[in-house]
Amino acid sequence: MKILVINCGSSSLKYQLIDMVDEEVLAKGLCERIGIEGSRIKHTPANKETIIKETPMKNHTVAVQLVLDALTNSEHGVIKSMDEIMAVGHRVVHGGESFSSSVIIDNNVKQAIESCIDLAPLHNPANLIGINACEELMPNTPMVAVFDTAFHQTMPKKAYLYAIPYEMYKKHKVRKYGFHGTSHKYVAYRTAEILGKPIEDLKIVVCHLGNGASICAVQNGKSIDTSMGFTPLEGLVMGTRSGDIDPAVISFLSEKEHLSTQEVMDVLNKKSGILGLSQISSDFRDIENAIDQGNSDAQTAMDVFEYRVAKYIGAYAASMNGVDAVVFTAGLGENNGIVRKNICSYLQYLGLQVDDEKNDCRGIERDFSMEGSKVRCLVVPTNQELMIARETKTLLKK
Repeated sequence: MKILVINCGSSSLKYQLIDMVDEEVLAKGLCERIGIEGSRIKHTPANKETIIKETPMKNHTVAVQLVLDALTNSEHGVIKSMDEIMAVGHRVVHGGESFSSSVIIDNNVKQAIESCIDLAPLHNPANLIGINACEELMPNTPMVAVFDTAFHQTMPKKAYLYAIPYEMYKKHKVRKYGFHGTSHKYVAYRTAEILGKPIEDLKIVVCHLGNGASICAVQNGKSIDTSMGFTPLEGLVMGTRSGDIDPAVISFLSEKEHLSTQEVMDVLNKKSGILGLSQISSDFRDIENAIDQGNSDAQTAMDVFEYRVAKYIGAYAASMNGVDAVVFTAGLGENNGIVRKNICSYLQYLGLQVDDEKNDCRGIERDFSMEGSKVRCLVVPTNQELMIARETKTLLKK
């Protein structure tokens, strides 16, 4: 069974073709600058060099066709025909309260995704465009929606409700939704496999740390709380996002800086976080280099980031009344041992101890706990595409 995984952005399309017999990635790639001058496709077949082709892509339908052409190409393709693709799994950012699991896409599902556009105006329209493009070119192939928010629909009311008038929730569905759900689920379940224990018996804190960052408390295989909220702005300090902030700051800055509410929100979303604190960059690699050169603002930015992560881990250990494992994933979490160690240094009261030699690793699965540590600390590279493919396979079997 071969499944095509699609992740559409407003001007991009990432894809992977996965053979679910052994979960082998047959090919992966990226269409970028869709609808913009200079568009191109990068296609990488398994164990072969990447093919880069510049070609006009006026819309996502053209991009999907180019993907299918690349997959079936006689020289660098990996399948003989589109008939070998049994289904397409689509990443959809926001499912609101409508979806607690992945679903086969029909018109009702598409309408529900469209109804969430107000909650994810940058992502859901692009996700819908990708779905419609695939349906146009592959009308007889099942389409599956896998939602970033679905994993967090198991949160109890005490975790997802905000302390605002309840009618605001009933009328406008203002509540915590959480994101990165596909990543958090994959990493939590993979952690259980590594530890050799049933996921139902574990309390895990997953730290998805990258330019966008979130933390999730996974108890008995279910998300019971997560740091991102109504939007991805809540929670941790991120590349350009402020994370948690006193709501009164918005009106204060609006008055003092003569900015509209939307302009203040742009500051909090695009000019804050690591970029705002360091005044250097939103890229953690640039921050690391600046720290090495003795830049105190860069060091302060990283200190704030690490402190906020440690605070959330401590809070989620309390919410679960204990923790068995703290797991790091995504770009920064997988590749920066110094950040992992600094965060873990706050958690010694939990009985968590780091083995510095084991922690000296990048992008690989590893338990870097010291022998005898009461709480395990691990690196588990995320694989959202595989999780989407697995969810799609499960639905097809049903």
